[in-house]
Amino acid sequence: MKLFYDLTAMPYLLVAIACGLVVALFAGALVLASIRRGRATAAFGDPALVMKLESFDAAGRRALKGVLLVIALISAFLALARPQWGRGTKLVPATNLDVVIVLDYSKSMYARDVAPSRIARAKAEVSKLTRELPGARFGAVAFAGEPMSFPLTSDSAAIGQFFRQLEPNDMPVGGTAIARALERAREVLARDPKSKEHVRVIVLVTDGEDLEGDPVAVARNAAEEKTRIDVVQIGGRAPEPIPDVNAEGKVSGLRRDEDGKPITTELSAEGEAQLAEIAKATGGAIVRAERGETGIDEVARGLKRMMREELAERVETAFDEEYMWPLGAAVLLLVIEGLVPEAPLPKLPFGVLAMPSRTGRIRPERREKPSKPAPRERVDINAGRGDGKKRRKKT
Repeated sequence: MKLFYDLTAMPYLLVAIACGLVVALFAGALVLASIRRGRATAAFGDPALVMKLESFDAAGRRALKGVLLVIALISAFLALARPQWGRGTKLVPATNLDVVIVLDYSKSMYARDVAPSRIARAKAEVSKLTRELPGARFGAVAFAGEPMSFPLTSDSAAIGQFFRQLEPNDMPVGGTAIARALERAREVLARDPKSKEHVRVIVLVTDGEDLEGDPVAVARNAAEEKTRIDVVQIGGRAPEPIPDVNAEGKVSGLRRDEDGKPITTELSAEGEAQLAEIAKATGGAIVRAERGETGIDEVARGLKRMMREELAERVETAFDEEYMWPLGAAVLLLVIEGLVPEAPLPKLPFGVLAMPSRTGRIRPERREKPSKPAPRERVDINAGRGDGKKRRKKT
Protein backbone atom coordinates (compact mmCIF):
# COMPACT_ATOMS: atom_id res chain seq x y z
CA MET A 1 0.00 0.00 0.00
CA LYS A 2 1.11 3.56 -0.66
CA LEU A 3 -0.40 7.02 -0.41
CA PHE A 4 -1.08 9.26 -3.38
CA TYR A 5 0.55 12.23 -1.63
CA ASP A 6 4.20 12.13 -0.63
CA LEU A 7 4.09 12.88 3.08
CA THR A 8 7.86 13.46 3.12
CA ALA A 9 7.38 16.62 1.02
CA MET A 10 7.07 19.74 3.13
CA PRO A 11 3.52 20.92 2.14
CA TYR A 12 1.96 17.49 2.60
CA LEU A 13 3.99 16.84 5.75
CA LEU A 14 2.56 19.99 7.33
CA VAL A 15 -0.98 18.90 6.43
CA ALA A 16 -0.37 15.44 7.95
CA ILE A 17 0.96 17.01 11.15
CA ALA A 18 -2.11 19.29 11.32
CA CYS A 19 -4.45 16.29 10.91
CA GLY A 20 -2.60 14.42 13.66
CA LEU A 21 -2.94 17.40 15.98
CA VAL A 22 -6.69 17.58 15.29
CA VAL A 23 -7.10 13.90 16.21
CA ALA A 24 -4.99 14.33 19.35
CA LEU A 25 -6.90 17.44 20.45
CA PHE A 26 -10.26 15.77 19.85
CA ALA A 27 -9.28 12.66 21.82
CA GLY A 28 -7.83 14.86 24.58
CA ALA A 29 -11.08 16.84 24.76
CA LEU A 30 -13.07 13.63 25.27
CA VAL A 31 -10.71 12.44 28.01
CA LEU A 32 -10.81 15.86 29.70
CA ALA A 33 -14.62 15.86 29.61
CA SER A 34 -14.65 12.44 31.31
CA ILE A 35 -12.25 13.66 34.01
CA ARG A 36 -14.34 16.76 34.69
CA ARG A 37 -17.49 14.64 34.94
CA GLY A 38 -15.80 12.47 37.55
CA ARG A 39 -14.67 15.50 39.51
CA ALA A 40 -18.17 16.95 39.41
CA THR A 41 -19.56 13.69 40.81
CA ALA A 42 -16.98 13.69 43.59
CA ALA A 43 -17.82 17.32 44.40
CA PHE A 44 -21.51 16.45 44.60
CA GLY A 45 -21.02 13.74 47.23
CA ASP A 46 -19.60 10.33 47.94
CA PRO A 47 -19.23 8.66 44.50
CA ALA A 48 -20.49 5.34 45.92
CA LEU A 49 -23.66 6.97 47.20
CA VAL A 50 -24.15 9.04 44.04
CA MET A 51 -23.93 5.86 41.97
CA LYS A 52 -26.84 4.44 43.96
CA LEU A 53 -28.93 7.48 43.05
CA GLU A 54 -28.26 6.98 39.34
CA SER A 55 -30.52 4.70 37.39
CA PHE A 56 -27.74 3.67 35.00
CA ASP A 57 -23.95 4.12 34.75
CA ALA A 58 -23.34 5.58 31.28
CA ALA A 59 -19.54 5.82 31.57
CA GLY A 60 -18.93 2.70 29.48
CA ARG A 61 -21.23 3.79 26.68
CA ARG A 62 -19.73 7.29 26.63
CA ALA A 63 -16.27 5.75 26.30
CA LEU A 64 -17.47 3.54 23.44
CA LYS A 65 -19.00 6.52 21.61
CA GLY A 66 -15.78 8.50 22.07
CA VAL A 67 -13.65 5.67 20.65
CA LEU A 68 -15.98 5.37 17.65
CA LEU A 69 -15.68 9.11 16.96
CA VAL A 70 -11.89 9.09 17.18
CA ILE A 71 -11.57 6.07 14.85
CA ALA A 72 -14.03 7.68 12.42
CA LEU A 73 -11.94 10.87 12.36
CA ILE A 74 -8.74 8.89 11.71
CA SER A 75 -10.46 6.97 8.90
CA ALA A 76 -11.65 10.23 7.31
CA PHE A 77 -8.12 11.68 7.33
CA LEU A 78 -6.76 8.43 5.90
CA ALA A 79 -9.27 8.66 3.05
CA LEU A 80 -8.10 12.24 2.47
CA ALA A 81 -4.55 10.92 1.92
CA ARG A 82 -5.91 8.70 -0.92
CA PRO A 83 -4.43 5.26 -0.10
CA GLN A 84 -3.57 2.99 -3.02
CA TRP A 85 -3.17 -0.78 -3.23
CA GLY A 86 -1.29 -2.72 -5.89
CA ARG A 87 -3.49 -4.48 -8.44
CA GLY A 88 -0.90 -6.18 -10.63
CA THR A 89 1.83 -4.90 -12.91
CA LYS A 90 2.00 -2.79 -16.06
CA LEU A 91 4.60 -2.33 -18.75
CA VAL A 92 5.90 1.23 -19.05
CA PRO A 93 7.26 1.84 -22.56
CA ALA A 94 10.58 3.52 -23.12
CA THR A 95 10.59 7.33 -23.05
CA ASN A 96 12.29 9.21 -25.84
CA LEU A 97 15.00 11.78 -25.14
CA ASP A 98 15.33 15.12 -26.93
CA VAL A 99 18.69 16.91 -26.58
CA VAL A 100 19.48 20.38 -27.90
CA ILE A 101 23.22 21.11 -27.95
CA VAL A 102 24.03 24.82 -27.56
CA LEU A 103 27.66 25.42 -28.60
CA ASP A 104 29.57 28.65 -28.10
CA TYR A 105 31.19 29.97 -31.31
CA SER A 106 32.76 33.13 -29.92
CA LYS A 107 36.35 33.79 -31.00
CA SER A 108 37.60 32.92 -27.50
CA MET A 109 36.83 29.30 -28.38
CA TYR A 110 39.96 29.37 -30.57
CA ALA A 111 42.04 29.22 -27.35
CA ARG A 112 44.36 26.22 -27.17
CA ASP A 113 44.37 25.26 -23.51
CA VAL A 114 42.43 22.23 -24.82
CA ALA A 115 44.15 20.51 -27.75
CA PRO A 116 43.94 21.19 -30.62
CA SER A 117 41.58 24.07 -29.67
CA ARG A 118 38.48 24.54 -27.59
CA ILE A 119 36.15 24.70 -30.56
CA ALA A 120 37.73 21.78 -32.44
CA ARG A 121 37.66 19.54 -29.37
CA ALA A 122 34.08 20.54 -28.56
CA LYS A 123 32.94 19.69 -32.10
CA ALA A 124 34.55 16.25 -31.91
CA GLU A 125 33.07 15.42 -28.53
CA VAL A 126 29.60 16.66 -29.53
CA SER A 127 29.72 14.44 -32.61
CA LYS A 128 30.73 11.52 -30.39
CA LEU A 129 27.87 12.28 -27.98
CA THR A 130 25.27 12.13 -30.76
CA ARG A 131 26.60 8.76 -31.94
CA GLU A 132 26.58 7.21 -28.45
CA LEU A 133 22.91 7.95 -27.74
CA PRO A 134 20.97 5.82 -30.24
CA GLY A 135 17.24 6.44 -30.14
CA ALA A 136 17.56 10.04 -28.94
CA ARG A 137 16.74 13.06 -31.08
CA PHE A 138 19.07 16.04 -31.32
CA GLY A 139 18.78 19.71 -32.14
CA ALA A 140 21.60 22.25 -32.47
CA VAL A 141 22.20 25.91 -31.67
CA ALA A 142 25.45 27.69 -32.59
CA PHE A 143 25.81 31.13 -31.07
CA ALA A 144 28.08 34.10 -30.54
CA GLY A 145 26.30 37.47 -30.52
CA GLU A 146 23.32 35.92 -32.36
CA PRO A 147 22.20 32.25 -32.46
CA MET A 148 21.71 29.92 -35.44
CA SER A 149 19.74 26.70 -35.01
CA PHE A 150 19.02 23.29 -36.52
CA PRO A 151 15.66 21.51 -35.79
CA LEU A 152 15.25 18.26 -33.89
CA THR A 153 16.20 15.18 -35.87
CA SER A 154 17.05 11.52 -35.35
CA ASP A 155 19.93 11.87 -37.82
CA SER A 156 22.95 12.38 -35.58
CA ALA A 157 25.21 12.80 -38.63
CA ALA A 158 23.25 15.89 -39.66
CA ILE A 159 23.94 17.49 -36.27
CA GLY A 160 27.63 16.74 -36.56
CA GLN A 161 27.71 18.21 -40.06
CA PHE A 162 25.93 21.37 -38.89
CA PHE A 163 28.59 22.04 -36.25
CA ARG A 164 31.56 21.02 -38.43
CA GLN A 165 30.76 23.44 -41.23
CA LEU A 166 30.73 26.46 -38.90
CA GLU A 167 33.67 28.39 -37.46
CA PRO A 168 33.80 31.30 -35.00
CA ASN A 169 34.87 33.54 -37.87
CA ASP A 170 31.60 32.71 -39.67
CA MET A 171 29.41 34.20 -36.96
CA PRO A 172 27.96 37.54 -38.15
CA VAL A 173 27.93 39.12 -34.68
CA GLY A 174 30.58 38.61 -32.04
CA GLY A 175 29.99 38.18 -28.33
CA THR A 176 28.58 35.56 -25.97
CA ALA A 177 24.77 35.90 -25.90
CA ILE A 178 23.91 32.91 -23.71
CA ALA A 179 20.38 34.13 -22.93
CA ARG A 180 19.48 34.39 -26.62
CA ALA A 181 20.99 30.98 -27.33
CA LEU A 182 18.99 29.31 -24.55
CA GLU A 183 15.83 31.05 -25.74
CA ARG A 184 16.46 29.70 -29.25
CA ALA A 185 16.94 26.19 -27.81
CA ARG A 186 13.53 26.48 -26.10
CA GLU A 187 12.04 27.47 -29.44
CA VAL A 188 13.60 24.43 -31.13
CA LEU A 189 11.91 22.18 -28.59
CA ALA A 190 8.61 24.07 -28.72
CA ARG A 191 8.36 23.81 -32.53
CA ASP A 192 8.27 19.99 -32.38
CA PRO A 193 4.85 18.74 -31.18
CA LYS A 194 6.26 15.37 -30.09
CA SER A 195 8.78 16.99 -27.78
CA LYS A 196 6.14 17.68 -25.11
CA GLU A 197 5.88 13.94 -24.45
CA HIS A 198 9.65 13.40 -24.26
CA VAL A 199 12.34 14.09 -21.69
CA ARG A 200 14.06 17.32 -22.76
CA VAL A 201 17.65 18.33 -22.05
CA ILE A 202 19.67 21.34 -23.19
CA VAL A 203 23.47 20.98 -23.14
CA LEU A 204 25.17 24.39 -22.98
CA VAL A 205 28.87 24.41 -23.93
CA THR A 206 30.54 27.80 -23.39
CA ASP A 207 33.66 29.51 -22.09
CA GLY A 208 32.21 32.92 -21.22
CA GLU A 209 29.51 34.82 -19.42
CA ASP A 210 26.55 36.76 -20.77
CA LEU A 211 26.94 40.48 -20.09
CA GLU A 212 23.86 41.50 -22.10
CA GLY A 213 20.85 39.33 -21.25
CA ASP A 214 19.62 37.32 -18.25
CA PRO A 215 20.29 33.62 -18.94
CA VAL A 216 19.24 32.63 -15.41
CA ALA A 217 15.72 33.95 -16.03
CA VAL A 218 15.56 31.97 -19.29
CA ALA A 219 16.69 28.89 -17.37
CA ARG A 220 13.86 29.35 -14.86
CA ASN A 221 11.37 29.50 -17.73
CA ALA A 222 12.86 26.29 -19.10
CA ALA A 223 12.47 24.65 -15.70
CA GLU A 224 8.75 25.47 -15.73
CA GLU A 225 8.57 23.55 -19.02
CA LYS A 226 10.35 20.60 -17.37
CA THR A 227 13.47 21.12 -19.46
CA ARG A 228 16.84 20.45 -17.84
CA ILE A 229 19.99 22.40 -18.71
CA ASP A 230 23.43 20.79 -18.28
CA VAL A 231 26.29 23.28 -18.46
CA VAL A 232 29.79 22.49 -19.71
CA GLN A 233 32.22 25.23 -18.67
CA ILE A 234 35.36 25.35 -20.80
CA GLY A 235 38.21 27.41 -19.40
CA GLY A 236 38.61 29.03 -16.03
CA ARG A 237 39.95 32.12 -14.34
CA ALA A 238 43.50 31.69 -15.67
CA PRO A 239 44.11 34.03 -18.65
CA GLU A 240 44.52 32.21 -21.94
CA PRO A 241 45.75 33.95 -25.14
CA ILE A 242 43.49 33.78 -28.18
CA PRO A 243 45.09 32.78 -31.50
CA ASP A 244 44.40 34.88 -34.56
CA VAL A 245 42.84 32.51 -37.11
CA ASN A 246 42.33 33.71 -40.68
CA ALA A 247 39.48 32.82 -43.04
CA GLU A 248 41.34 29.69 -44.21
CA GLY A 249 41.59 28.35 -40.67
CA LYS A 250 45.31 28.99 -40.31
CA VAL A 251 46.84 30.57 -37.22
CA SER A 252 48.75 33.76 -37.90
CA GLY A 253 49.82 34.63 -34.37
CA LEU A 254 47.88 35.97 -31.42
CA ARG A 255 45.03 38.40 -31.40
CA ARG A 256 46.11 41.79 -30.06
CA ASP A 257 44.38 44.92 -28.93
CA GLU A 258 44.96 48.48 -30.16
CA ASP A 259 48.00 48.79 -27.90
CA GLY A 260 49.56 45.66 -29.33
CA LYS A 261 49.00 43.59 -26.18
CA PRO A 262 47.79 39.96 -26.57
CA ILE A 263 44.06 39.49 -25.98
CA THR A 264 43.35 36.82 -23.39
CA THR A 265 40.20 35.06 -22.27
CA GLU A 266 39.31 34.15 -18.71
CA LEU A 267 36.09 33.51 -16.83
CA SER A 268 35.36 35.79 -13.90
CA ALA A 269 33.95 34.66 -10.58
CA GLU A 270 30.62 36.24 -11.54
CA GLY A 271 30.66 34.28 -14.79
CA GLU A 272 31.23 30.97 -13.00
CA ALA A 273 28.43 31.80 -10.57
CA GLN A 274 26.13 32.64 -13.49
CA LEU A 275 26.75 29.29 -15.20
CA ALA A 276 26.27 27.41 -11.94
CA GLU A 277 22.97 29.22 -11.35
CA ILE A 278 21.74 28.27 -14.83
CA ALA A 279 22.28 24.58 -14.09
CA LYS A 280 20.85 24.84 -10.56
CA ALA A 281 17.66 26.55 -11.73
CA THR A 282 16.72 23.52 -13.84
CA GLY A 283 18.15 20.72 -11.71
CA GLY A 284 20.93 20.16 -14.21
CA ALA A 285 24.62 19.47 -13.75
CA ILE A 286 27.58 21.73 -14.28
CA VAL A 287 30.83 20.22 -15.54
CA ARG A 288 34.07 22.20 -15.58
CA ALA A 289 36.82 21.34 -18.07
CA GLU A 290 40.01 20.02 -16.50
CA ARG A 291 43.16 18.11 -17.47
CA GLY A 292 42.85 19.09 -21.13
CA GLU A 293 39.25 17.84 -21.51
CA THR A 294 36.12 19.82 -22.29
CA GLY A 295 33.79 17.84 -20.00
CA ILE A 296 31.31 16.93 -22.74
CA ASP A 297 32.21 13.24 -22.28
CA GLU A 298 31.01 13.40 -18.66
CA VAL A 299 27.66 14.85 -19.74
CA ALA A 300 27.38 12.10 -22.38
CA ARG A 301 27.94 9.43 -19.73
CA GLY A 302 25.19 10.94 -17.61
CA LEU A 303 22.73 10.98 -20.52
CA LYS A 304 23.57 7.37 -21.42
CA ARG A 305 22.99 6.30 -17.83
CA MET A 306 19.65 8.13 -17.78
CA MET A 307 18.51 6.41 -20.98
CA ARG A 308 19.57 3.02 -19.63
CA GLU A 309 18.11 3.31 -16.12
CA GLU A 310 15.32 5.90 -16.14
CA LEU A 311 13.98 6.01 -19.70
CA ALA A 312 14.23 2.33 -20.66
CA GLU A 313 11.22 0.04 -20.85
CA ARG A 314 10.32 -1.25 -17.38
CA VAL A 315 7.65 -3.06 -15.38
CA GLU A 316 5.89 -1.16 -12.59
CA THR A 317 3.27 -2.09 -10.03
CA ALA A 318 -0.16 -0.75 -10.95
CA PHE A 319 -1.92 0.95 -8.04
CA ASP A 320 -5.66 1.59 -7.69
CA GLU A 321 -7.08 4.23 -5.40
CA GLU A 322 -9.05 2.72 -2.50
CA TYR A 323 -10.01 5.83 -0.55
CA MET A 324 -13.66 4.72 -0.51
CA TRP A 325 -12.93 2.00 2.07
CA PRO A 326 -11.66 4.24 4.90
CA LEU A 327 -14.26 6.83 3.93
CA GLY A 328 -17.04 4.24 4.14
CA ALA A 329 -15.67 3.03 7.48
CA ALA A 330 -15.77 6.59 8.81
CA VAL A 331 -19.41 7.03 7.75
CA LEU A 332 -20.38 3.64 9.22
CA LEU A 333 -18.71 4.43 12.53
CA LEU A 334 -20.52 7.76 12.74
CA VAL A 335 -23.86 6.00 12.12
CA ILE A 336 -23.12 3.40 14.81
CA GLU A 337 -22.08 6.14 17.24
CA GLY A 338 -25.37 7.92 16.64
CA LEU A 339 -27.39 4.74 17.25
CA VAL A 340 -25.69 3.88 20.54
CA PRO A 341 -27.58 5.65 23.37
CA GLU A 342 -25.84 6.69 26.56
CA ALA A 343 -28.52 4.89 28.62
CA PRO A 344 -31.24 2.29 27.96
CA LEU A 345 -34.59 3.62 26.79
CA PRO A 346 -36.71 4.30 29.91
CA LYS A 347 -40.34 3.25 30.41
CA LEU A 348 -42.88 6.03 30.08
CA PRO A 349 -44.79 7.01 33.30
CA PHE A 350 -48.28 5.84 34.37
CA GLY A 351 -47.63 2.29 33.28
CA VAL A 352 -47.49 3.15 29.60
CA LEU A 353 -44.92 0.96 27.87
CA ALA A 354 -42.49 2.38 25.35
CA MET A 355 -42.86 0.45 22.11
CA PRO A 356 -41.21 1.15 18.78
CA SER A 357 -43.52 2.18 15.94
CA ARG A 358 -43.07 1.42 12.29
CA THR A 359 -41.45 4.81 11.80
CA GLY A 360 -38.88 4.09 14.50
CA ARG A 361 -40.44 6.51 17.00
CA ILE A 362 -41.50 5.44 20.45
CA ARG A 363 -45.27 5.33 20.86
CA PRO A 364 -47.26 4.30 23.90
CA GLU A 365 -48.99 0.93 23.90
CA ARG A 366 -52.71 1.23 23.31
CA ARG A 367 -55.00 -0.17 25.96
CA GLU A 368 -58.68 -0.99 25.55
CA LYS A 369 -61.05 1.69 26.83
CA PRO A 370 -63.48 0.59 29.62
CA SER A 371 -67.07 -0.05 28.50
CA LYS A 372 -69.71 2.59 29.30
CA PRO A 373 -71.96 1.82 32.34
CA ALA A 374 -75.60 0.75 31.72
CA PRO A 375 -78.15 3.59 31.82
CA ARG A 376 -79.94 4.06 35.12
CA GLU A 377 -83.62 4.70 35.62
CA ARG A 378 -84.58 8.19 36.76
CA VAL A 379 -87.77 9.09 38.59
CA ASP A 380 -89.60 12.04 37.15
CA ILE A 381 -91.13 13.80 40.16
CA ASN A 382 -92.93 16.52 38.25
CA ALA A 383 -94.62 14.24 35.77
CA GLY A 384 -98.21 13.16 36.60
CA ARG A 385 -98.79 15.31 39.65
CA GLY A 386 -102.55 15.54 38.90
CA ASP A 387 -103.28 11.91 39.32
CA GLY A 388 -100.87 11.47 42.24
CA LYS A 389 -99.07 8.61 40.63
CA LYS A 390 -95.38 8.35 40.09
CA ARG A 391 -94.33 7.54 36.63
CA ARG A 392 -90.96 6.11 35.70
CA LYS A 393 -89.17 6.57 32.45
CA LYS A 394 -85.97 5.27 31.23
CA THR A 395 -83.16 7.51 30.29
